[in-house]
Amino acid sequence: MSDINASLGPLERVNDRWIVGDYLRPGSVWLEFGADGLYQHAGREGRAGKTEEQVIPWSRVMLIGFTLGGKHPPKGSYGVRALLGGLPGPWRGHGRGYLHLTLRHPYENGLVTFDRHPRWYDLTDLSWFQELLRQTAGEGEAHRFADAEWLGRAVGALAGQRIRSARGMRDAVAAARQL
Repeated sequence: MSDINASLGPLERVNDRWIVGDYLRPGSVWLEFGADGLYQHAGREGRAGKTEEQVIPWSRVMLIGFTLGGKHPPKGSYGVRALLGGLPGPWRGHGRGYLHLTLRHPYENGLVTFDRHPRWYDLTDLSWFQELLRQTAGEGEAHRFADAEWLGRAVGALAGQRIRSARGMRDAVAAARQL
């Protein structure tokens, strides 16, 4: 896995797989948008000495939210560690991101974590990522994240755009989802 050819914040295409988080760092936790669901790969061992990995089927995902730097930052989606984690110095690459999920059958809230990359995440790209997650899951189409080609087209349409209004962002994501 070394051919990174598209990204949107922590979401990146590596060869033919869509990965969220730093999969290269030994012991890191990262996510994969797979055919059967959202895979959480855990390089660390859990309390019982087992590697904690899980798969959440796309059919269970109702809503997805995204935070970076804190599970529940006091203001907005990005905590202080989110800003520090991309800067040069001792904080570089430290911190985590979280996907907050509302799941069905049974109905419950879920939380999956990933370790951030040492690179800077552009705040606009983070907003694109958040809006793409929100709209796609909100429309009952979370299963589309399993389609690497569709996700590639959507990310390609959004990456590099610099729309600054909330309405412009919603419209651009809606258009990208139709590709």
